[in-house]
Amino acid sequence: MRILKRLLRWALILAFSGFLLAVLAVGVAYWLVAPRLPSVAVLKDYHMQVPLRVESADGKLIASFGETRRIPVVIANVPDNLKHAVLSAEDADFYHHPGIDLRGIARAGWHVILAGGDKVQGGSTITQQVARNFFLSPEKLYSRKLIEVFTALRIEHELSKDQILELYLNKMFLGHRSYGVAAAASYYYGKTLDQLSIAQCAAIASTFQLPSVVNPLNSPARLLARRNWVLGEMLRHRYINDAQYKAAVAEPNDPAPHEAPIEVDAPYLAEMVRRQVLDRLGNDALTEGYVVKTTVQSARQQAAVAAVHQGLIAYDHRHGWRGPEAHQDLAADAGAQDYERALAGYGDISGLDPGLVTASSATDATVFLAGGKSIQLDLAAVAWARPYINDSRTGPAPRQVDAVLKRGDIIRVSQDAKGTWQLAQIPTAQAALASIRPEDGAVEALVGGFSFTRSKFNRAVMAARQPGSSFKPYLYSAAFDHGFTPASIINDAPLALPDPSRPGGLWTPSNDDDKFAGPMRLREALIESKNLVSVRLLDAIGVRYAREFITRFGFPLDALPANLSMALGTASVSPMNMARGYAVFANGGYLVTPYFISEIDDRSGKPVYLANPARACRECQERLLDSTPPGPPPANMSQRTANRLAESGSATATASAASVDDSGVQTLPADAHGTGAHLPVLAPRVLDPRNDFLVTSLMKDVIASPKGTGHAAQALNRADLAGKTGSTNDHRDAWFVGFNGDISTAVWVGFDDFSSLGKANGVGEFGAQAALPIWMAYMGPVLKDMPLNSLPMPPGIASVPIDRSSGLPTTDDDPNRMNEFFKVEDVDRLRAQATQQQEQQNPYNIF
Repeated sequence: MRILKRLLRWALILAFSGFLLAVLAVGVAYWLVAPRLPSVAVLKDYHMQVPLRVESADGKLIASFGETRRIPVVIANVPDNLKHAVLSAEDADFYHHPGIDLRGIARAGWHVILAGGDKVQGGSTITQQVARNFFLSPEKLYSRKLIEVFTALRIEHELSKDQILELYLNKMFLGHRSYGVAAAASYYYGKTLDQLSIAQCAAIASTFQLPSVVNPLNSPARLLARRNWVLGEMLRHRYINDAQYKAAVAEPNDPAPHEAPIEVDAPYLAEMVRRQVLDRLGNDALTEGYVVKTTVQSARQQAAVAAVHQGLIAYDHRHGWRGPEAHQDLAADAGAQDYERALAGYGDISGLDPGLVTASSATDATVFLAGGKSIQLDLAAVAWARPYINDSRTGPAPRQVDAVLKRGDIIRVSQDAKGTWQLAQIPTAQAALASIRPEDGAVEALVGGFSFTRSKFNRAVMAARQPGSSFKPYLYSAAFDHGFTPASIINDAPLALPDPSRPGGLWTPSNDDDKFAGPMRLREALIESKNLVSVRLLDAIGVRYAREFITRFGFPLDALPANLSMALGTASVSPMNMARGYAVFANGGYLVTPYFISEIDDRSGKPVYLANPARACRECQERLLDSTPPGPPPANMSQRTANRLAESGSATATASAASVDDSGVQTLPADAHGTGAHLPVLAPRVLDPRNDFLVTSLMKDVIASPKGTGHAAQALNRADLAGKTGSTNDHRDAWFVGFNGDISTAVWVGFDDFSSLGKANGVGEFGAQAALPIWMAYMGPVLKDMPLNSLPMPPGIASVPIDRSSGLPTTDDDPNRMNEFFKVEDVDRLRAQATQQQEQQNPYNIF
């Protein structure tokens, strides 16, 4: 008995000594690593990396930018089945341990001993995993493990269990760039968390261990085994009952990649937004969960994309079939796998699907599409495919399908409005559309090319092309400011001017049809787009004066040629420049600056940016009190200070303006204008409203008159439309720019390498043929059911009967009479001319 007591005493001494040594060891270990322990207080207000989201004005997704997929979710919104699945898979005792699992650590240590000192995985609680993922490296070091343990204990002291679990469920990588359970549910199953089945919850929980290898899309057999084990653990811990377990085990694993659904096709605009937000907010803009609300309405943007695609495909069809994209030699016994390999590397391009011709005859062809579907193309589906010869010639229409398509050809197909498959090809020509609101410059729609995938060059804002005759309204406006009227007579006749740079030393401009109409009124000349009238008009008012005046429409002086060729539209402009310039006519004479970001919200929904653009604001009290005469815009207008992006005093509150793609498009100052706390920002008045009215009346006749180059737009059946076609030498550029009071839209068509658009069926690809249909296809849906919107006749304008031939006022009983608009101060002068019959002062005699 004495020996037993002695042994017991020694055992207690040894145990107590061991305990003291253990405490001492822990204390020494803590003393050694304490300086290296991170501060866990930051976890209380930790911001997960969330991609930048770009939305349309009506809240539809345009794009998401960021390397990670993450959808933060609060713990209260995580369904119990998912929480229980994760706890069963990773840490069943999570809500009961102090942050570390001593038995798990001992078990891991025993495995290390058995492995001869090799480090093994295991023994980490959810809290330890949070510590490792937020603060530590993944390297397997004993010191790192020790720091992990102490950090976990600190986390448990600072945060509640639910807060720790919320961090874990949002932070962990779960494969395929998905971070957090909500992103995983969205990507793998296309569901929100509350829509997941028990089996899907278990599958996501199974991914935490080896996310890059075992996830719902990779290693399906291993994932299924792991999922069923997790379900067994959920049953063992009584999170589910036996019936639920059996049903979940029987459920197939059916994941599929689900990218965030892009609801609005606006990649060129999205890239403009990305660049501008990075410029304003820095690189953190892509990870801090900002939501950018643009000015673009989704329906208008979709109409613009459809119009550009349809217009380019129609142009392409007019110029014939260039042949298949490629050709594959197919074995006689080739099957579906061979067909899929042949199509590898060919993807959808703006709705044009790649296909492989597997059989062809005189009457039809069989085309294999990616995914295993086969379709038939008959003769009607290839009827447009006349062989391309050059930009102005095509061969005869095909009479047999196999004259166009051969077995092994890789081609493009598309479905028409009725769902019928048609032969297609990717257009080589390009187009761009820019549409803005004249009131404040808000971008309503923007298309920079046929396919962003094939070319990221944004022609809507980056292109510097010649506008041709669509530039003439600016010249006419300068002339009306200089004393000319819509009834002024100018001679449309051959002209030769000295030019040493040309063969023969002469410049001999001509009209597009090489015909001359003789003396004609300026209204007629613009309607019929007479080049020689414009050249003589520019010569009359002076190149220097015209250049300086035209800067009122937002064009920099160095973009305007300092010679008479400017009359033919040889300036360098983009579609956005032209839409902005025509917006001056549309809004009554005010120069607005295009902008496309209306608001930026942080991840909590709080605005950090609100646009307050300069507005025409014709009826505002501030505008009515403004007596500033029309004149050139402020010299620093394009350098205007940008908004304060965050609260006053923040580090980012001093951002300055920056243009996008050197286009002059910029975001304007932040302001809570809608609250009435600030006065509206007034756009500069650059044009007299009477001048505006006269030029607009001429552009309305470009559409309304049967002789007008834009007469086809009469099909839209609106009396408020005004616009002008534009074409350049050798049909290198085709334009139509037009507007009403609600919208100003410019459309350009051409080749990036400045090749000629050529002719089709003997008709040149002028603006009326190549660009106007796109403008109409866009403006038709946009203006449908909208009331007419034209500016009223301003004070100081008179409608006077004139003689059609002389352009001078006449009497009401003159059989050759017509009404014309004049500034009131011009009427008496012109009547005096008519009375005195001072024919020697007829304007065209000076040329």
